[in-house]
Amino acid sequence: MSTVLITGASSGIGAQLAKDYAADGWQVIACGRSPEKLHQLAMVSERITPLAFDVADHQATLDALGDPSIRPSLIILNAGTCEYIEHGEVDVALFRRVFDVNFFGVLNCLEALQPRFTETTHVAIVGSTAAYVPLPRAEAYGASKAAVRYLIHTLKLDLARDGVTFTLVSPGFVKTPLTDKNDFEMPMRVSTDYASDKIRKGIAKRKSEVHFPSVFSGFLKLVSLLPVSLQLAIIKRMTGKS
Repeated sequence: MSTVLITGASSGIGAQLAKDYAADGWQVIACGRSPEKLHQLAMVSERITPLAFDVADHQATLDALGDPSIRPSLIILNAGTCEYIEHGEVDVALFRRVFDVNFFGVLNCLEALQPRFTETTHVAIVGSTAAYVPLPRAEAYGASKAAVRYLIHTLKLDLARDGVTFTLVSPGFVKTPLTDKNDFEMPMRVSTDYASDKIRKGIAKRKSEVHFPSVFSGFLKLVSLLPVSLQLAIIKRMTGKS
């Protein structure tokens, strides 16, 4: 029986993925910071096993995922956070908080699980369409997701001969408790059901990248191919910063 490990499963995309994979017959190891929310999630299906820890805590992650009995064939590193800066004023503490979850949280999980990688292991890491182009106030979030994008592509090179495969997931806006805090218009925001469906189908096909919604993400990918000066001009016009 196939096992999937999902981080950030306490809510949002991660919780939806856990429910859907369980419904599809997978054994699910649902990871998150909130024991209470994970317990509620586990009540949905006997196939869901909760595992509470903070991916930003290196030692806690090693302890939680170091159990040799944890051998998922599919790993979805979905845990993430977002904080915005104002007027371009750099706040190092804010950057550290965002990177500790979005980037170092991924590394912590990979370090803990990598000794049990096999030629059938598939790793999906959730990045963001924010990594495609510069966006206002998203210096910390966008930079952390750009780092994830670079990381996964280099891991593809170094682990290809071991048979380990990777999928980069680049969502646009998804309706979650995280995006509910945003104070700006979020074009083409989709539901967690939609996101889970796209992610699961893309992973099943072992796609190199899954990005959605296609019109929104495709447009940003096209913009990313332009010279930076044109990228900035387009983004300024789109966001009213011109």
